[in-house]
Amino acid sequence: MNGAPLRLVAADRDTTISAPSFGLNLDRYSRRLSLSSVEIAALAALGIEGLRRSRARGADRDEAPWAALTRLVRPLDDALAVLNHSGSPQHLRAGADAAALVLARSAQVERSWWAWTPADWRELIGGDATAFRTAVAWPASTTVRPFVIALAYLLGGFDDFHQIGMFDRLYLAGLVFGPETVRDTLANVASLLGSWGYRGHDGTGKPLPGAFSQFLLINRSPLITDLTTEAFARLRGHPSLLTHHHRQALFGLQRAVAAAGHCDPPVRFGSYHMEELNGVDPEWARWVERWHATSTLTPRVRSIVRCIMAKAGRWLAAEHPDITEPGQWDRAICAAWVAAVDRMRVGDYIWRTNALGSRAGTPIAPRTKVHHLTTSRMFFRDCQEWEWIPRRFDPTKALAASRSVTALIGTDPRVIADDVWAKLLWAGLNLVPDDFPASSAGSYYPMELVRAVTLTWLFAGLRSDEVVRLRVGCVRWQHDGLPVRPDAVDVLADDAVCLLDIPVHKTGTAFTKPVDPLLGQAIEAWQALRPAQPKAVDRKTGDAVDMLFSVRAHPVARNYINRTIIPALCRKAGVPDTDVRGKITSHRARSTIASQLYNAKEPMTLFELGAALVRVSIGWV
Repeated sequence: MNGAPLRLVAADRDTTISAPSFGLNLDRYSRRLSLSSVEIAALAALGIEGLRRSRARGADRDEAPWAALTRLVRPLDDALAVLNHSGSPQHLRAGADAAALVLARSAQVERSWWAWTPADWRELIGGDATAFRTAVAWPASTTVRPFVIALAYLLGGFDDFHQIGMFDRLYLAGLVFGPETVRDTLANVASLLGSWGYRGHDGTGKPLPGAFSQFLLINRSPLITDLTTEAFARLRGHPSLLTHHHRQALFGLQRAVAAAGHCDPPVRFGSYHMEELNGVDPEWARWVERWHATSTLTPRVRSIVRCIMAKAGRWLAAEHPDITEPGQWDRAICAAWVAAVDRMRVGDYIWRTNALGSRAGTPIAPRTKVHHLTTSRMFFRDCQEWEWIPRRFDPTKALAASRSVTALIGTDPRVIADDVWAKLLWAGLNLVPDDFPASSAGSYYPMELVRAVTLTWLFAGLRSDEVVRLRVGCVRWQHDGLPVRPDAVDVLADDAVCLLDIPVHKTGTAFTKPVDPLLGQAIEAWQALRPAQPKAVDRKTGDAVDMLFSVRAHPVARNYINRTIIPALCRKAGVPDTDVRGKITSHRARSTIASQLYNAKEPMTLFELGAALVRVSIGWV
């Protein structure tokens, strides 16, 4: 019972279970589906008390009925023999009772368990522990049900764990694979996840033993090396693993296994997920998908172009159904599309309208019109440059926005009022954990990370994409043009200059800018506590880098500032998150900082502002 568990071999759900399985060579057994009349009579003669094989109740295994049940009893005994437990009388009794329940159920349905469906096993196991004990004819101990589940798993391939309520998955995995093997596997995974900052894996809590044990059970192997990319794909499709909790745990497990080199890294749900182009002629959809697969633009930009060209396809289906591919467009169709965009309203030619709310039916903004036409020019220009279609028109001229539309577009810095900005600064400098929403396990991100991100937004004047893509070691200190340590006692804090290295961004290459020392100190406080993380791919450059704001092996989301930090600061400061210029967003900090620098007592020039913000524009101020 306590021997080393063998490597598992997946079992089919029908009667042809592959062999060997879990140390059991199932091909050795007669797997006839029906019961013979002799077997039915023997089961009836023994009854449930006789089937329990309790010597305390005078059971005799040499009785004639037992000889007729050899075909049924032998695989049950062999399955119980390969289970891993202490061998105590309680466990031996639980195993015998579990086998008796399986035999009694076979007598009831007049079919051997080789013919049972998952529903048959569920009927025996019960929807939960209470239902199981209620159905048993004697006061069964709590150890019996896990043994019944183990028999169902070994002999019937049962793994519909979502249908049998709460039970100890870790204990079941230990029964099947061996507690030491399971413990070692979970410890290895927990150690790696804990080093990345996963909460509960750093010695402060349990490493999701139930969820991870269930993954091993469904994969039918306790070995990390058997968790391949294909295995994770099967796990994600299993009906027992469809909850949000299980998907999160499965995502973390695949990260750890990928770091060990046994599978591909997981793909985060919702990252550039594209739906089918509904309402579009299939030929037009094929051309759009071909462009999307060929273009070298960033995934986000490609998805935007794909969405807008799908709108063009729906417009074609409604107004020009005979036009199904880009090569059929001419100047007349282009003019009609430009006119349609000019008259377009929110909700026109889109597939989903449930999130539009009160905006539905209102005219689209001039900037949106220009964006639609710019995207259309890009699409047709590429198709012509790649020689997919003949040059029947010049996209730059035929799909240009009218002057009446472009004249309505101007710079809109949306500066935050000085009094509101001062309150937000105060709130950012006095953050405490209670200022942020948290679960029973605490805040999702460490407070040092949250404080560093907050001060970066308040003091650096960076785009949100630049904030989350800052790298480890991005802060440097100088005094009189020479590098110094941030904790140098011979340099006063007021005399040291803090420099922040900004990565490649929207409009230019990497650069360095001076920032407030408070920001540098907050970043270094987080950097000192930051768990070791695997390198992440910078989506701008494609380089594998050490992201500064990364925890649990994943960088902070780009919308974290808008979604969490700004609402928290507004609540703490006692100001609304919307003013006369609209909602307070991450990008408005750039406008506010630029305006304050330009209007200061010793103002910056436009060229100095352009160097600081990497965007020379009078409209910013």
